[in-house]
Amino acid sequence: MGWHQLLPLYPLTLCQAAALPFALLFRSLCTLDAFSTHARHLFLLAGGGMLAWAAMGCHAVLVFIPAVCAVVLILSLSAQDVHRWVFLFQMGWQSLCHLGLHYTEHYLQQPPSSRFCTALSALMLLTQRVTSLSLDICEGKVATAGPRSRSSWSGNLGEALTYLSYLLFFPALLGGPLCSFQTFQARVCNGSPAGPGHAARALAWPGLQLLSLEGLKVAVRVLLGASPGLAGCRQLECVLVVWATAGFFKLTYYSHWTLDAALLQAAGFEPVCEEQGPDADIWTLETAHRISVFTRAWNRSTARWLRRLVFQRSARWRRALTFAFSAWWHGLHPGQALGFLCWAVAVEADHLVHAYARKWASSGPPRLLCRVLGWVHTQLTTAYILLAVQAHCPTTLWQLCTSCGIVFPLAHCLVLLLFAKGKRKWD
Repeated sequence: MGWHQLLPLYPLTLCQAAALPFALLFRSLCTLDAFSTHARHLFLLAGGGMLAWAAMGCHAVLVFIPAVCAVVLILSLSAQDVHRWVFLFQMGWQSLCHLGLHYTEHYLQQPPSSRFCTALSALMLLTQRVTSLSLDICEGKVATAGPRSRSSWSGNLGEALTYLSYLLFFPALLGGPLCSFQTFQARVCNGSPAGPGHAARALAWPGLQLLSLEGLKVAVRVLLGASPGLAGCRQLECVLVVWATAGFFKLTYYSHWTLDAALLQAAGFEPVCEEQGPDADIWTLETAHRISVFTRAWNRSTARWLRRLVFQRSARWRRALTFAFSAWWHGLHPGQALGFLCWAVAVEADHLVHAYARKWASSGPPRLLCRVLGWVHTQLTTAYILLAVQAHCPTTLWQLCTSCGIVFPLAHCLVLLLFAKGKRKWD
């Protein structure tokens, strides 16, 4: 098919499934009074280390090094300076790793190692936890003793263990909704709300969802196998190929996010899922009739993290900067640059169009027609964006740009040209 085949997701899924028994064991041990808080932190940290080596091999050092450095920076800097330096170091390290991926793919013309891709995926999630923690410290939500107040090695080691176990704890190492440090600490210190038997029963519904999603993936894969692909499709047939291929990618993400949430629940981190909501809000995503609604629901915890890290801290051009940073965080492949550019334009155009549509389609048949057309356009536009982000091969990206699917993002550019003058600015 020529698409970037979501290399990290398949080994991630296997490793996370193998970690489920250990998550249930942790939940069971937390019911014992003898299982102290330090022991819980050590268990989570050791589990994260073993899971990293199992999933990434020697590439796990790409995750261990920035985690340790982040803890050192947190312990060494004041609360006012910690976020700036932690952010710069973490994003600099992640960018160097992404440059290594670019070098392998485009200069050496070799397929990247699946273990290296897994390490990159885990590193991106580590960036979320590191910057979330540094923001909490900077905003005073998490109290630290400060570099001048620490007088004992035991205090330093205890605090370092707490931070390091949060950054590398195994239920969220390879995926899952972003867990705040406060929620993590409350869960570890207070113990499990219920035993493993309750967790096993609660996992029945995610298990049924996973089986359904995997069955749908098989059906879509068979459909795609019978299609000519972008290289052989013609005119409107290309629209169906884009929609079906994007559907396969979305089902893969849905399966991964469902397993992420199940692993957190098995370990007793239900408050994380309740606090953030599910990353795989399938009903909202598949019924959204607005690009902006789809954007807020897609990978919900990451969307909230981007809003807090970039959108709320920017004085001007908030949407543009948020999507630009998201492209940087994802690796800045050409397809990702194109995809996030189209996404930013589509979200802005969506606000302009619906601000105008509310004046004449407030009720009755016009409103129903507006919703139906909005749903079709949202699904096809997001399908094109998703394929652009996944297209690491220049040939595939060119095929996508010359297909009929390009009409949908171009329509949003036309809307901006028609409505932007005198209507609204980016902010």
